Amino acid sequence: MTPVDPTELGAWGRLRDRADGFSPDLRAWFDDDPGRAERFSFEAADLFVDLSKNLLDAALLDDLLEIAAAAGVAERREAMFAGEHVNVTEDRAVLHTALRLPVTASLEVDGQDVVADVHEVLGRVYEFARSVRSGEWTGVTGRPIATVVNIGIGGSDLGPVMAYEALRPHADGPACRFISNIDPTDAATTLEGLDPETTLFIVSSKTFGTLETLTNARLCRSWLLDGLASSDAGEAVRKHFVAVSTALDKVEDFGIDPANAFGFWDWVGGRYSIDSAIGTSLVVAIGPDRFADFLAGMHAMDEHFRTAPAERNVPLLMGLLNVWYTDLLDAQTHAVLPYSQLLHRFPAYLQQLTMESNGKGVRWDGSAVTTDTGEVFWGEPGTNGQHAFYQLIHQGTRLIPADFIAFAEPAYPLTDGDQDVHELFLANFFAQTQALAFGQDHENPARVFTGNRPTTSIMAPALTPSVLGQLIALYEHITFTQGAVWGIDSFDQWGVELGKKLAQELGSAVAGDAETLAAQDSSTRSLIEYYRSRR
Repeated sequence: MTPVDPTELGAWGRLRDRADGFSPDLRAWFDDDPGRAERFSFEAADLFVDLSKNLLDAALLDDLLEIAAAAGVAERREAMFAGEHVNVTEDRAVLHTALRLPVTASLEVDGQDVVADVHEVLGRVYEFARSVRSGEWTGVTGRPIATVVNIGIGGSDLGPVMAYEALRPHADGPACRFISNIDPTDAATTLEGLDPETTLFIVSSKTFGTLETLTNARLCRSWLLDGLASSDAGEAVRKHFVAVSTALDKVEDFGIDPANAFGFWDWVGGRYSIDSAIGTSLVVAIGPDRFADFLAGMHAMDEHFRTAPAERNVPLLMGLLNVWYTDLLDAQTHAVLPYSQLLHRFPAYLQQLTMESNGKGVRWDGSAVTTDTGEVFWGEPGTNGQHAFYQLIHQGTRLIPADFIAFAEPAYPLTDGDQDVHELFLANFFAQTQALAFGQDHENPARVFTGNRPTTSIMAPALTPSVLGQLIALYEHITFTQGAVWGIDSFDQWGVELGKKLAQELGSAVAGDAETLAAQDSSTRSLIEYYRSRR
């Protein structure tokens, strides 16, 4: 199917005309329309989402919805949920949404009931997690597991570590640590202070061939065997290593019992995989029941995205607003500002989700894109960011749309004398979006705030496993919406391949092979020579 060129649509032309000399006035819009906040606020599962401080009005929203309809966003959404091969460059279905379907559901894709497959693996993960959490699973010396170390990279790391940090108040199992970077510092500092007798490693690599993951796995295996020198090496690896992989022959060659390998499927992209067996470390930490709540939250947002009418469909509306800002108002970046320290890794997680998905220069039919695609996602928790980069958002020359996320109930209700600290914290949350929207006049130009800086406020009762799942799925579907409008395949990631391929080819040059070194460009050659002369 040839993607629609959005720039040829009449609604796009109207938006382009609107953007030319665009001079929004949020203060006047609110003054003239007492119902604005109510009309542009929505509920999606447990999330309350206020879009009223965005640069939109009813006519602009109608144009955005017309673009979505003409671009076939709804049809592409249905194709994805049905298991059609919407990942066209790899000829694959895209079924992360199937990972959270209830066991009573059924979905046949390419002749296979994927729901049955998902719950078979999920049941094995749950059984394993219960045995570790109960102390039934022990290390080679008979001691129970105290720490789980997840070894992965990309989606096999960013999802688990983000979710573990976010759900720490709900974690009552073994502690978790994470190794991803091939820089040996990561492994060395992560293993520091751990007891080999009570440490369990989860090696997460679908192919069991990812360079960084397998290198770190071997480092951890050496560390383990050095620390358990008196134990049988083969049995030590079997008792202290499990795998998330489908390459059972390679798993067994490493020394892991294939019975302790949990698989997932080609239709699960790494950045969409936290709800698959990639989340095994999280299941061990928070337990199967809470992980089931996490999946149920994701499914609730899936159902909202799939069934809510377009004019009240939160992921659709947020994705369309991002298109408006990126393509018509020349916004280059997008800030995500969680007012929850527990979500301190959430912006980094979204960086992979959004930028690996939509950082594309060709459409799914191979033609060049006709618009800018993707934004640079970034952010830090409030209130830390207020004392760092908010200056640029408030008074800089760049338009930076920002999503603010907060929760009514604190994870740790503390007081400072008579002051409820969470209330003080949320006062900052409310104040920042107000200041960004409405600004401030002042006789001193340095103290003028122009306002009209767009923000979205997302609130929920508390940061529970279900709510975290809803937030993740919300941004998955925002990302999908943008990709569908732009006509790009949001589910491949060929852009990560070339650098990895060249790194493997350069390995011999870095190690001292003169012939390979001589074949490099002058810049790369001089850098390698600098390294070798100082090693």
